Amino acid sequence: MTSLSLPPTVTIVEVGPRDGFQMEAVFIPTDVKIATINAIAAAGVRKTEATSFVNPKVIPQMRDASDVMRGIARRAGATFTALVPNVRGAEQAVAAGVDAVRQVICVTETYNRRNVGMSVDQSVANLAAIRAAAGSTPVELVIALAFGCPLEGPVEPDAVVRLAGRAIEMGIREISIADSIGLAGPEQVGAMMRLLQHTFGGIAWSLHLHDTRGLGLANVLAGLDQGVTTFDASIGGLGGCPVVPGATGNIATEDLVHMLDGMGIATGIDIEALMHATRLAQAELGRAFPAKVLSAGTTSSVFARAATH
Repeated sequence: MTSLSLPPTVTIVEVGPRDGFQMEAVFIPTDVKIATINAIAAAGVRKTEATSFVNPKVIPQMRDASDVMRGIARRAGATFTALVPNVRGAEQAVAAGVDAVRQVICVTETYNRRNVGMSVDQSVANLAAIRAAAGSTPVELVIALAFGCPLEGPVEPDAVVRLAGRAIEMGIREISIADSIGLAGPEQVGAMMRLLQHTFGGIAWSLHLHDTRGLGLANVLAGLDQGVTTFDASIGGLGGCPVVPGATGNIATEDLVHMLDGMGIATGIDIEALMHATRLAQAELGRAFPAKVLSAGTTSSVFARAATH
């Protein structure tokens, strides 16, 4: 078996408060959102996608975005980003004190029009406008459906390269490659990241992975082997894609931290404290979350119980 090339440290971007919470049918109270985000940061998560500045008629769960951002307890070393769809959202996010804004562009025309009502060209122009409106606040791009589209089928890697190149030309330096509905396998992830890093230098790449077909953590390993050191994850494995049948949530932050801990890769995250944050949200929503470590416990906790017998 070929040994993986592994980094000493990894940054986990917690996206549950946005990507997970926005999917919930019942409005999560603002104070619960703030308490959960504060607990996530207290666990050692250095970057959290806290909310989204979108039209509340479209995503009512995010109607308290400004209140959430203003209520978060800021702490040294922790940054908070927000998803924005347009200039107005960017302006609201900056006014609320975000550390960075993110925009999503789907790589396929059909789904991008369905998702945001714009062509890919229009979304790229929108990205340029958002960057201008954000001023000194960093703008990040998420390239969605990078490994396949439920409407158009397989996505050619060159299409991802072209979209990334257009963003890089306008000065974007942080780009997340998203397997938005969990279609990718490790070979595809590895090949995509090799291609992107060979084509462009000086870019902070990250991966946004879903576990729809049970390959989320395997795809993390493929990314690690190609030198990727930043990964999105969601507390409890929350999230998903509302228009794709069977599309489950993001990779669970607890499961990712547990795997990396076992591999000797530092994240700076206290997994027990992280699970406390997750349980705050779980108690509010009143159901079990899909994260495996959350229900089964960590390996070390199993061994600790065994030692007491």
